[in-house]
Parts: sequence; structure tokens; C-alpha cells
Amino acid sequence: MGLELGADDYVTKPFNPREIVARVRALLRRRQLDQAEQIDFLEVGLLQLDLGSRTLTADGKLIEVTPTEFNLLKIFMESPGHTFGREELLEKALGYGYEGFGRTLDTHIRNLRKKIEPDPQNPTYIQTVYSIGYRLVEA
Repeated sequence: MGLELGADDYVTKPFNPREIVARVRALLRRRQLDQAEQIDFLEVGLLQLDLGSRTLTADGKLIEVTPTEFNLLKIFMESPGHTFGREELLEKALGYGYEGFGRTLDTHIRNLRKKIEPDPQNPTYIQTVYSIGYRLVEA
């Protein structure tokens, strides 16, 4: 009857505390997935990423990016300020099965900087964190 009245779940007595924690975690995971699916745009500074049409605009101008560049920007824009390791970026952007060279990432980052940075030689959006990886910051 509780479920019919709108409850998401219930536990009968006597209950196991671990079961309650597991059920709450499951509900939170479902909630996070629902929220992630509802996001259509990501915005950081003057950059706007349209996830539906897979397009990028910078300061109102449409910028053409490759699928890998789009994936990298999506990763960065979902967690601005977070420093990503090189291996983590390669796995997320190119897939777990990617077995190329680490310098491939540098090439994609360099090309992306040329497209979105006001001065690619002194990047304001995609910053290098030496000996670790890269992070995106608001310009």
C-alpha cells in the first residue's frame, strides 16, 4: 500500500542497517543517472557545449571540433577545476581499449587550445598540471 501511495521503497521490521544503507545508495545512484540524462548543455566561462547536437560555441561562435575533442571538453566541463591524469583522460575520451601513445592526448589538447583559447600559447581554459595532467578552469 505504501508503494501505491508514492513511496520509493520500504523495509519491514526487524531490519538490517546494511540493507537500509544499500537501498539508499541504490536510490541515490538512480537519482544521479536521472539528473545526468537531463543535462543538455554544459557551460564554463564563454564555452557552451550542446550535448544533444554535439556542438561547441565559444563566445557565441560555433567551433568545429572532432569527436575526441568533444569528448575531452565534455569530461573537462562536467568537472571544472578538477585535475585529470593523462591515463584517466585517455580512458574516458578514447575508451578503455585505447592502446595508443600518451602523446596523442597532447596533440588533441594542443588542437583544442588552438580552437578555444584566446592565446593558445598562454592557455586560460585548459591548463597543464605538470607531471599529472590537465584541468579546465573558467577564463
